[in-house]
Amino acid sequence: MEVILLFGTGILTIIFSIAHLKSTSSVTTKPLFIYSLFSFLLLWLLFFYNLNMYKDEIALAFSNVKEEPKETIMEENIETEQNLVGAKGKAEVTKKLLDAPLINQLPELPRGCEVTSLAMLLRNAGVKVDKMQLAKEVRKDPTPMTYRNGRVHFGNPAIGFVGDMHSFKNPGYGVYDKPVFHLAERYLPGQVINMTGEAFDSVLNKIKTDQPVWIITNVTFGVLEDLQFETWNTPEGEIKITYKEHSVLVTGFDGNYIYFNDPLTSIKNSKANKKQFIAAWEQMGKQAISLK
Repeated sequence: MEVILLFGTGILTIIFSIAHLKSTSSVTTKPLFIYSLFSFLLLWLLFFYNLNMYKDEIALAFSNVKEEPKETIMEENIETEQNLVGAKGKAEVTKKLLDAPLINQLPELPRGCEVTSLAMLLRNAGVKVDKMQLAKEVRKDPTPMTYRNGRVHFGNPAIGFVGDMHSFKNPGYGVYDKPVFHLAERYLPGQVINMTGEAFDSVLNKIKTDQPVWIITNVTFGVLEDLQFETWNTPEGEIKITYKEHSVLVTGFDGNYIYFNDPLTSIKNSKANKKQFIAAWEQMGKQAISLK
């Protein structure tokens, strides 16, 4: 409305001014001059009023005009960089996030994070299997928990699942990479790879190829103090364990975070500090399983 008044006043000013200049009668000359002057003053008043009201839009319009050459230059630079990348090889992937299935280990498997994370990995590969079936099939270490000479004697998670997976009422712990790898191989023969012992870059490289990764970590996703560990005697010898042991399915990464499906909290693409997450994974033996 204000803009219409501005243009209308401008037109009236022009009409009065032309009429005043062409007028030959002294009777009409003076009124036309007054009308022209009044219209001119009103025109300027409306002009500054509109300028103040629409100053943000005007500034934005001018900034867009000024920035247009920069955008053109930026596009040219991007195109040049892409051409350079094309000449040298593939561009480095700095972030990735996968959409892998999420499965909750609770309430049926309070100690079943490992087989539940495996179920997510297999489901993502198109294998129709549930966590309860995997809980039955994973290799078990039947060694009972006993105390002798103040020392705990129990099973070895590298051999099979230790203790009771279904209830905290009975002693139990978990299972490590080898039994989980062998179980995954039953469903996808020749298609599973055990990357345990490799650098975390191997995990990131699998994510880059759209393959989530089963890993062992701890519930804090950070380095644990020594007092959080204890030593067990097993038929294969002494091992160090922590009751904070946990398993998740890694689904992504960026410059600051690692993303994962957590079977305990039932949070999809949860995130943790990248450096701390990697340090926790290394502390738990660099255990990782994925698909080839």
